[in-house]
Amino acid sequence: MVFKRLLGSLGVGGPEVDTVLDTDAVLPGGALTGQVHMKGGGADFAVEHITLELVARVEAEHDGGESDGTVVFERFTVGGNFRLAEDERLSIPFSVVLPWETPVTELHGQPLGIALGVRTEVSVAGARDKGDLDQLSVRPLPVQEAVLEALGQLGFGFRSADLEYGHIRGTGQQLPFYQEIELTPSAQYAHQVNEIEVTFLADPGGMEVVLEADKRGGLFSGGHDAVTRFTVSHYDVGQVNWYAEVDGWMRQLIEHRAAYGSHGPHASYGHGDAYHGGGHHGHGGHHHDEGHGQRSGPGMGTVIAAGAAGLAVGVVGGMVAAEVVDEVGDFFEGDEEEGDEG
Repeated sequence: MVFKRLLGSLGVGGPEVDTVLDTDAVLPGGALTGQVHMKGGGADFAVEHITLELVARVEAEHDGGESDGTVVFERFTVGGNFRLAEDERLSIPFSVVLPWETPVTELHGQPLGIALGVRTEVSVAGARDKGDLDQLSVRPLPVQEAVLEALGQLGFGFRSADLEYGHIRGTGQQLPFYQEIELTPSAQYAHQVNEIEVTFLADPGGMEVVLEADKRGGLFSGGHDAVTRFTVSHYDVGQVNWYAEVDGWMRQLIEHRAAYGSHGPHASYGHGDAYHGGGHHGHGGHHHDEGHGQRSGPGMGTVIAAGAAGLAVGVVGGMVAAEVVDEVGDFFEGDEEEGDEG
C-alpha cells in the first residue's frame, strides 16, 4: 500500500495516511464508505481527530468577472482521540451520507467536468494538516437520470456543466452553490433559444428542477432569460412518461414569452406536494404555481433504454470530453495552492 505523506510540519518520521473509497461512484443522498489507512511514524503520536471534507471547484461571479475557488461543502469526523504507536498500521472504516444536493459528476460513466473530492484532515500533536484529494464520482439519482435521458431523446445536447456559487431565489437550496447543466436546444427550438440550463435540487422526498432558457432576441426586441421551476418525486419514477413530461416543461419554458411573472402548473407526482411543506412559492423571476400533472402508465422503460445514450453521446462527442478531463485533473493537482472558501 502506498501511503501519502501527511503532516509535513512534523518533518521526517511523521505519520502517513491513505484514504481509500470503496466504490467508483455514489449517489446524492447515498452512503460514501471507505477506510482511512494510517501508518505510524518514528515515535508515538496522539491523533486528535480525523475529518473528511467534501470539496468542490466552484465558479464565482464578481465585478471583475469570474474566478474559480475550492469550497468545502460538508465535513465528517470519522475518528480520533487515540494513540498511534511507532510504525503501527491502523485502518479506520467510515460510512457517511452525502448531501442530497451533491452535484452529479458523470452520466452513463462519462464525465461532465465537475470536480469533486474527498480530502482527509488529520490533527496530530496539535498540528492540523490536509492530505491529498481523492476524486469523488457521483452518478445521477433515478429521477435525475430520467429527466436527462428525456432531454436527450427530445434532441437536446450536452454543452457543459459547472458549479456556480450563490443561491437560486425561491428554491429550497441548501448548499452554498448549485450545479448548472448547459444544453444545446433541439432543432425544434434552435431558432428561439441559444441554450437551456438545468439545475437539480434534490432532498429526501423529491427534487426541484429549475430550467432557464437564454432566449434569442427578435427584430424589435432583445433576448432575455426565462425561468421555470417544477417539483417531482423520487417515487414512481418508472410510472411517469418522462418524454411527455419534460417536453411539456420545455414548451412551457420556451413558448410562454412573458415568462417573468406568468404562471403555469408544477408537475407533482406521488409525494411531490407533501415533501416540500408549502415551499412551492418562490420569489423573483421564478415560475411558481400550485398544480398537478397527470400520471401516465408504465412502459417508458423500453423508451429510456433505447434512448439512454442521448445526452451521453454529447458528453463524449468531440472536444468536450478532453476538456473536462483536463479541467478536473488541474483541480486535483493544483488544490494545495488554492485557498478555501466557505
